[in-house]
Amino acid sequence: MPGWQLRFDGGHQQRYLPDRQAVLRYVLAIGPRSASTRFEVFAETAPVRLADGSPGGRSYALVEVIDLSVGGERDRLTAELAALSGSPP
Repeated sequence: MPGWQLRFDGGHQQRYLPDRQAVLRYVLAIGPRSASTRFEVFAETAPVRLADGSPGGRSYALVEVIDLSVGGERDRLTAELAALSGSPP
């Protein structure tokens, strides 16, 4: 299962989370207390291979930027989380 990385506070903070639901829960929980409203979401991609073919570690690609200062963004995240959880918003 691919992992997720969340960066915020201008890149000074980062968290590794197991799934999209965890990302959404974390953003909704920490957003009001964070120094920045911008969260960069990265998904794990194919592992890095070194020149000799040996494994070099994990690699992540930016998939989304969540900005809680954008009108309706918190509602969109809440609705997506409810859909992923299988419960009404």
